[in-house]
Amino acid sequence: PEGIKGRIGCAVAPSNGQRVYALIESEKGGLFRSDDGGESFSLATAHRSLRQRAWYYSTMTVDPKNEDIVWFPQVPLVKTIDGGKTLEGVKRHHGDLHDVWIDPANSMRMITAHDGGVSISTDAGKSWYTPALPIAQLYHVGTDTSVPYRVHGAMQDVGTASGPSNSLRSGGIAAGEWFDVGGGEAGHTQSEPSNPDIVYAGEYLGIFTQFDRKTGQARNVSAYPDNESGHGAADFKHRFQWTAPILVSPHDPKTVYHGGEAIFMTRDGGQTWRTISGDLTRNDKTKQQWAGGPITGDNTGVEFFGTVFAIAESPMKAGVIWSGSDDGLVQVTQDSGKTWTNVTPNMPKFTDFSTVSLIEASAFDAGTAYVVVEGHRLDDMKPYLVKTTDYGKTWKTLSASMKQDVYLHAVREDPKKRGMLYVGTERGVIFSRDDGATWEPLKLNFPTVAVTDLRVQGDDLVLSTMGRSFWILDNLTSLREWKSDSRNADAMLFPTTPALRWRYSGNFHDTGVKGKNPPAAAMIEYFLKAKSEKPITIDILDAKGAVIRTLKSDLEPQEWAINDPDEGSFEEKEADVKNNAGVQRAFWDFRYQGAKKIWRAKVDAGDPSVGPLAAPGTYIARLNANGKTYTQPLVVKPDPRVSMSAADYDSQLTFSLAMRDDITRLTTIVTALCSVRTQVLARKELVKGDPAAADWLKTADALSPKLDALEDKLHNPKAEVTYDILAFRGGAKLYSRLIPLYSFVVENDGVPTQGMREVYATLKSELEPLEKEWAALLAFDIATLNKTAQPALVIP
Repeated sequence: PEGIKGRIGCAVAPSNGQRVYALIESEKGGLFRSDDGGESFSLATAHRSLRQRAWYYSTMTVDPKNEDIVWFPQVPLVKTIDGGKTLEGVKRHHGDLHDVWIDPANSMRMITAHDGGVSISTDAGKSWYTPALPIAQLYHVGTDTSVPYRVHGAMQDVGTASGPSNSLRSGGIAAGEWFDVGGGEAGHTQSEPSNPDIVYAGEYLGIFTQFDRKTGQARNVSAYPDNESGHGAADFKHRFQWTAPILVSPHDPKTVYHGGEAIFMTRDGGQTWRTISGDLTRNDKTKQQWAGGPITGDNTGVEFFGTVFAIAESPMKAGVIWSGSDDGLVQVTQDSGKTWTNVTPNMPKFTDFSTVSLIEASAFDAGTAYVVVEGHRLDDMKPYLVKTTDYGKTWKTLSASMKQDVYLHAVREDPKKRGMLYVGTERGVIFSRDDGATWEPLKLNFPTVAVTDLRVQGDDLVLSTMGRSFWILDNLTSLREWKSDSRNADAMLFPTTPALRWRYSGNFHDTGVKGKNPPAAAMIEYFLKAKSEKPITIDILDAKGAVIRTLKSDLEPQEWAINDPDEGSFEEKEADVKNNAGVQRAFWDFRYQGAKKIWRAKVDAGDPSVGPLAAPGTYIARLNANGKTYTQPLVVKPDPRVSMSAADYDSQLTFSLAMRDDITRLTTIVTALCSVRTQVLARKELVKGDPAAADWLKTADALSPKLDALEDKLHNPKAEVTYDILAFRGGAKLYSRLIPLYSFVVENDGVPTQGMREVYATLKSELEPLEKEWAALLAFDIATLNKTAQPALVIP
């Protein structure tokens, strides 16, 4: 329409090209409609719900079958069914919608895209399903001191969340493992080191909460809880950025900092606050005015400028605090805020008003800090990473050898390895082993995505991303231990990290998308210069030097076919050890070698091939590659949730190994028995009809039922499916009685019970005469058969 200006969204009805809709931002705007292909328009509705935040939402989707039905993704979801005359809100599934797709063949099928992901409807918007997708946009990442540690952060348009790095459940990390920790969609989360149940979380406009997991309450304890919505930052006493930084002091878990235009500090959980600085920004009032326009304003707090954006305190020296602002200033105090020094003039040049994205205070020197500056909002895509070793008096650039068109978000120093740096970039993670002189990508299976923050948590690297949620790289040992000449070695076995002897429990009725747990195992990392053409193995030795388990690069024959209708295995087994070139990982699940199984025998409970867990203690990992051996000590630590003494662990292990060995004894008998039967049948077929073999055939015929009878006592050889054990007369035989008992013993922590010992004694007493029966068959019946045979028929 003539004379109306502003942002315009346009849509043409697929079912009628003459029907055109225009959504116009102007003060006299609204939804306009044309029924003549755009020759003329009339105002359908001026309702403000369609043009709020017009720069963000000026779009619409017309039903492909009905020109009068139009959907408007907005802060809420809005639609009209009468060509714009009236509007109605649609049941909320998530706010801040950006697109609507309607199936051209079936208007009942719809998908909306919004700040919480996507939602799907099959009934034209009456109900919605939102699949759990790992696409959260996270501003920062925090970890706590729990064991296993938890990961937490603030997700854009979803809120805060805290979840386990390891759920200790076999099914993975389910959505139900996560919970809100206060704050909101923006900012930082920090847990209290002395009490991980306490979490501090931020939100825009200076909101600051203290969450207590015991009560589930997140109390607003903001330093200045005023509502600044709709205003420019200059209108108020304090300025807090959308992602205002929060820091718990590494020296005092009760001292917490929050960044506004100054740094605020509390020592009583936010009950009282005091400032420990003056204004640490440029305080340019021209950049603190009402934002947006020229028609529609937008002032949510993310537009606030001239704020402290990064805070760090030296873990080496209390009171050495660094401040970085979003308008390009770096300042430091060495006396807990009494005096501050602006060290920005000493730094290498970067674009004016760039953001000091993150400061990392060194874990090795009080005067050392690393600073990331980024200016992509100023069209400067260069990476800026600098370091000082003298409290900011002089600086060194560490980003010269990086890709010069990829800006940075965060840097973290490895507290266990001096000079080891990890950097989150707009396109992934890079790392340096030489304090920034050279950089390498840390790719593996990690997607190309913006990495907003990193944490070195013990031996793990924890990441937050803008669009792909949290990621954890378990075990940094190989990165830390790699040397410049490591590639020259034929093979290496890296030092192992102490492994917790976790047991994973099951997931009860838990469905949906799962996060991935680290394996319940000790990680063994090794390097091969070239792919090994010969098999390689990793032995696990106990304190006496005995091999208790061997991990192999060769696959054992698969007992059952994939998709066997009874056994239900749907995945090809992978080798325990890889023989490819490069750094590889193997996992020892803490288990001894299991019992030998009767090939393709059915059991209705348990798996004898699963060995008992090794007791906590020190073991040896031995890599055998290309004729050489490499060893490293391997420490197994007890599950901190379990109360067992060393004697208790030994009692359980001794009992388990005795049972394992008896199952192997039984299997050995059956294996030998079946071998004899096979040989006898083969020779009977060869000599049938030969008069000279008549006596031998008579002796062989007498042996066969004895073999069958003995095997029937040892296991269920006629069972074709597991259920046959339940269905056939006679029920479970000795093999299928020993194995469940064995599993009961090895699959939980605890000293064997009286009942276990009594049943085992009974089963053992049944095995012994059967073993003697087999020995008698060997000594008499089979020996007689051999004597009766012609030399060519002798069974070895």
